[in-house]
Amino acid sequence: MKIKFLIIATLLVYSFNALAQKERLLVIQQRLKDLSLTVPGLNQTAELSISSGSLQEFLRGLASTHNLNINVDPSLNQRVTNYFANEKVSNILLYLIEQYNLDVQFVGSIMTFTPYKDPAGNLPKKPKEILVDYNSPNETISFDLNNDTLIDVAKKITRLTNKNVVVLPDAFYKTVTGYVQNLPIYNALEKLSLGNNFKLSKTNDNVYVIGTLAPDEELVLKPPVQNNPSTTIKKVNKNNPGQSSSAEVFDGTNGKKLINLNTVNSPILDVIKNISAQAGINYFIYSDIKGNVTATASNMEFDNALSFILQNTDYTYRVDNNVYMIGEREKEGLRANKIIQLRYRSVDSILAFIPQEIKKGVDIKEFKELNSFLVTGSSPQINEIESFVKNIDRLVPMIMIEVILLDVKKSKTVKTGITAGISDSVKTGGTILGGNGLDFTAGANSINSFIDRIGINNVFNIGHVAPNFYVNLQALENNSNIELRQTPKLSTLNGHKASLSIGSTRYYAVTTQNVLGSLNPQTVVTQQFIPVEANLAIDIKPIVSSDDQVTLNIDVNISDFIGTTALNVPPPTSKSMFSSIIRVHSEEMIVLGGIERNEKSEDGSGVPFLSRVPVLKWLFSSRSKTNSKVVSVVFIKPTIIY
Repeated sequence: MKIKFLIIATLLVYSFNALAQKERLLVIQQRLKDLSLTVPGLNQTAELSISSGSLQEFLRGLASTHNLNINVDPSLNQRVTNYFANEKVSNILLYLIEQYNLDVQFVGSIMTFTPYKDPAGNLPKKPKEILVDYNSPNETISFDLNNDTLIDVAKKITRLTNKNVVVLPDAFYKTVTGYVQNLPIYNALEKLSLGNNFKLSKTNDNVYVIGTLAPDEELVLKPPVQNNPSTTIKKVNKNNPGQSSSAEVFDGTNGKKLINLNTVNSPILDVIKNISAQAGINYFIYSDIKGNVTATASNMEFDNALSFILQNTDYTYRVDNNVYMIGEREKEGLRANKIIQLRYRSVDSILAFIPQEIKKGVDIKEFKELNSFLVTGSSPQINEIESFVKNIDRLVPMIMIEVILLDVKKSKTVKTGITAGISDSVKTGGTILGGNGLDFTAGANSINSFIDRIGINNVFNIGHVAPNFYVNLQALENNSNIELRQTPKLSTLNGHKASLSIGSTRYYAVTTQNVLGSLNPQTVVTQQFIPVEANLAIDIKPIVSSDDQVTLNIDVNISDFIGTTALNVPPPTSKSMFSSIIRVHSEEMIVLGGIERNEKSEDGSGVPFLSRVPVLKWLFSSRSKTNSKVVSVVFIKPTIIY
């Protein structure tokens, strides 16, 4: 309301001045009318045309043409462009007086034209009213300022609001212009400073301070942050326009200082000084910090901002009793020591994974007894190493692998033959029926008795055999069904191989005969037993994925003996192997497949030629025939254990 009243008062003053000017012109018009009674030239009509001519010359020409006594002040040097036709001279003079703000002094018939001077102009100027209004209940202010002196504005706001507003000496007589309506005091002053390129700050005792920007400072807007100013100061280098830096420090929700930083190719030392000063951080610089930095960051804690600024440089910092010591990494007092304890992995398996870039300039020593290592170096590097180690120090899953080995073996062996001969000592007898088949040896007495019985009443006599003669009859069949089941369990860490090997060993003899000596030669016979193995070997390497699936790299190698040989002959073996990669869920069982082996063998011995004649071969030979089938099945079940 007060601002509106002042505007109305200004309009009234302007109206009063206009009325006074009109009254002055009426007085001059009356004087010219009275003078025209004695000076006829004022009543004459004139026809004049002038283009950009001097006002003095125009008045002199008019006086000369119409016999007027006119005196012109030399200061009247305005340029006139007019055309008058059939107009009274008195009216032309009155027009010029009004148009060019002239004054006329009359002395008899002499008229003296001078510039008009307002009598009120010599009076002392009334102080300009500062249009500021304060709403006490709402604690808001409004102002309408136009080229008002800043110190006067600050005085007026301080008197109205009882809030101290201080203007620094370099801004005392600066003028400000602005208009706001019903804003809180700080917001109104902030907008006034922003609009007139001043910087505003608030002290701890709630005093508002307004000052001018330094030559290397520039006022910029920033993203809005609650309860914090919307402007900040940007440092600019006038000699190098490519350099600029602005930083703002404010209190975060956790009580720590947060920083908004926007810097372009600025010296590192200047940036550190700027943010440290605003955050109220105590610091010491132990070496000349060189280099520039370009960064944009929002709501970053002071320690993190300092770490990023000094990253990839030769400088570091350390905090001691809330004092930041900044300098070269090798300087005494800036090195730090820390023991990093591992939770899940072993220390000898971790160190090889730490990148060389972050280990550069850092001394690392192992403590296997504590499963930890000691790191000596700069604090940022130690923190980076610790963060890296924590990321890879994870619980390694263990996989328990259940393996079921199932072998089913079926075999059939048939042996037939007749053997006759002469021997001094032969065990006679044997089995004719039963589980051992037919295996009977008849001696000379039994054979002669049999011959006598078939000689029917001595009708014919085929003779007798010698006393040490024998005959062996063989007809054997051997069937076997063998089922072998083994269920071993293996456990291994993720990514490590587990191996299983089950088998048997046979030996064959190798005889070596050496003759030693020449005069009395001696024969030395040595015998060495050479082992031959037949195994079922399985190698499994499990790899656990994030969805609890297990990828198994499986290698199977199976070897077996395929026959029985003499002691001095190596036993024959058969081998089969395969490799596979499969993927299975934890606690699911898979079948690797059935490996089937069929073996057939047939052996025979007898009288040459006769042993190959059909029918007769059964009397003059003995034969052995074997058929066997072996099926191996492997079941695998992995289980992840954390």
